[in-house]
Amino acid sequence: MDKTDVTKNKVVVLAGGWSDEREISMDSGRACAKALGQAGFEGVELLDVADKDFVSRLISGGYDVAFIAMHGRYGEDGCVQGLLEVLHMPYTFSGVLTSAVATEKDVAKSMCRSAGVPTAKGTKLAAGHVPDEAEVSSLVDRLGLPLFVKPAANGSSYGITMVHEASELAEAVRLAGEGGQRVIVEAYVEGTEITVPVIGNRDPQALPIIEVVAGEGAEFYDLKVKYEPASLHHVMPARLDPKVYERAQRLAVLAHKTLGCRGASRTDFIVTSDGTPVFLETNTIPGMTETSLLPDSARSAGIEFPELCRRFVEWALE
Repeated sequence: MDKTDVTKNKVVVLAGGWSDEREISMDSGRACAKALGQAGFEGVELLDVADKDFVSRLISGGYDVAFIAMHGRYGEDGCVQGLLEVLHMPYTFSGVLTSAVATEKDVAKSMCRSAGVPTAKGTKLAAGHVPDEAEVSSLVDRLGLPLFVKPAANGSSYGITMVHEASELAEAVRLAGEGGQRVIVEAYVEGTEITVPVIGNRDPQALPIIEVVAGEGAEFYDLKVKYEPASLHHVMPARLDPKVYERAQRLAVLAHKTLGCRGASRTDFIVTSDGTPVFLETNTIPGMTETSLLPDSARSAGIEFPELCRRFVEWALE
C-alpha cells in the first residue's frame, strides 16, 4: 500500500449488512464511493456485506484499505472490524473494542461519566424483561415523566419511545427489547439538542456544532425527522453562549478520547437551561451521505465531502 499518496490505494467501501439501518448504510456507501472517486481514488469498489460471496470477494479483491460505511449491528459494533483485523486490512474509523463499547449506550455512558462528562439519569433492563406494575412505579418515581426508553445497542432512533404516562412504559420496554437487546430507561432532559462531530486520530478536533431542531409535530429527533432534508433540522452555528459552545466541543473531544475513537465520532448532547451539555451517546460511524450531520458540519468548516473521505482513508493508514 502507498501511504505517501493515499489515492493510489485500492479502497473497498463496505455497506449494507443486516441491521435496521441497512438502506441508510447503502446510501452512505454509495455517497462515500462517489466522493472517493471525486477525491482522486481510481480503485474504489462498493461491497454489500450481506452478499453471499462477500467474504471471498473481500479476500480476493486485492484491497489496500476498507472504508466502513455501515451503521448498526454487525457494522458499527465491532463485528466487521474484527473480520478486517483477522485479514490484516486497515480500515476507517474505530477499532473492535471501541466500536463494541460505544455501541452499548449504557457502557459508553458509564465511561464518559467517569471521565467527567455529564450524563442523564437512567437504568438498564435485561433483554426480554418487561417491568411489572411495581417496577414501573419505581422507575417513574426515580426518573420522572416523561422519559425515554431505547435499545441499549441500536442506532438511528430505531426502537425509541418517549413515554408520557406510566401505563405506556411496559410496552415501550417490550418494543425496545425486540431482537433480544438490553433496554435503557432514561430520564428526559429538557433543553437544546446538539451534535458535535470530532475528526482525527492522535490530535482529534471538534468541528462546528450543529443544533438539531425536531420541527413541528415531532416530539424528538426521531427516525422520520432524521432523514428529512438537512436544511429543515440543522442549525449552524448552534445557538449557544460562546462559553457553552466551547465546553460542548471540549466534552465531545473528551468522549472521543475516553472511548478510544479513531478517525471520526459524533457525540449528541442536550444543553440544559443552565448551560450544561448532557451526554446522550457517541456514534463511531455517523451517517455519511453529503447531507448527513458530520459532513454538513465539516463543509461549514471548509472541508468538502471528497476531502473529508480522503482524510478518513489517510487516518486509516496511519
